[in-house]
Amino acid sequence: MLPPLVVGQAGGTEIFWWLFYLIILLIVLSIIAKAIKIVREYERIVVFRLGRLLGAKGPGIVFLIPFIDKPIKVDLRESYISVSHQTCITKDNAPTDIDFIIYYKVVDPVSSVIQVQDFKGAAVGIATTTLRAVVGDIMLDDLLAKREEINKILRTKLDEVTERWGVKVTGVEIREILPPRAVQDAMIRQMAAERDRRAMVTEADGKRQSAILVAQGEKESAILKAEGQKQAAILRAEGDMQAAILRAKGYAEALRLVYEAASKIDHKTIAIQYLEALKEIGRSPATKYIFPMEFMGLLKPISEFIGKAAEGE
Repeated sequence: MLPPLVVGQAGGTEIFWWLFYLIILLIVLSIIAKAIKIVREYERIVVFRLGRLLGAKGPGIVFLIPFIDKPIKVDLRESYISVSHQTCITKDNAPTDIDFIIYYKVVDPVSSVIQVQDFKGAAVGIATTTLRAVVGDIMLDDLLAKREEINKILRTKLDEVTERWGVKVTGVEIREILPPRAVQDAMIRQMAAERDRRAMVTEADGKRQSAILVAQGEKESAILKAEGQKQAAILRAEGDMQAAILRAKGYAEALRLVYEAASKIDHKTIAIQYLEALKEIGRSPATKYIFPMEFMGLLKPISEFIGKAAEGE
């Protein structure tokens, strides 16, 4: 029984030493981990040595004295604080719930650690207090329309306070404004009435524009019609004038031909023509006859002709 016991004691001793070495290794690794810190580009480490500030370290590898140096990591990236619904009383005594977001960025890591204990809590407290003060001076109707102005006022007030904390407030944005339910219902009715009014105005404008266009079209049509009638009348007048000129020329030419023919006819021929005319008149059923004054003058040559004819016999 003794050899196995001895062997067992030897094996237990080896296990003990292995455990001892392992513990020593873990302690060394933990010390190294505490002594070496890797700081990212967007981070800084504020180091305190035995309670005394050493300053901000980083980025890159930072060496610390384990158990003596205490690091506090600070993120330099822009971040935000979401402030839940805050009930504010407007100037016309209307309770309104408002929620907003604060955007900030740490510009001085040391001041952000040693100047304020809880930056986020302090920023929210200042923001809510300022918000209530601002909203208390604004009517409810103006509150909904002056969101940008309220954002600017809140950002300015917060920035004035947080500047000494090494924090820059880059923006404040109101996300939602919730007036009382009764006010919301009234606003909905008002919006519906406004839309109805706009629809009626739009319809009236459309009818007016339509009437104007119709009137303009009728006016232009009447003008074009009048112009057409005018041109037609001018063309007809010109045609009548040309026709009259042509008729006058025809009459003139006919008269000229008649005159030329008549100038070549003697009295005897004219007398014969008168006799033929008298013959035609005699055949007429009329009971009254009209003779021109020249007819008596034409009878004299005829009587002379008849007298000469009788003497010749």
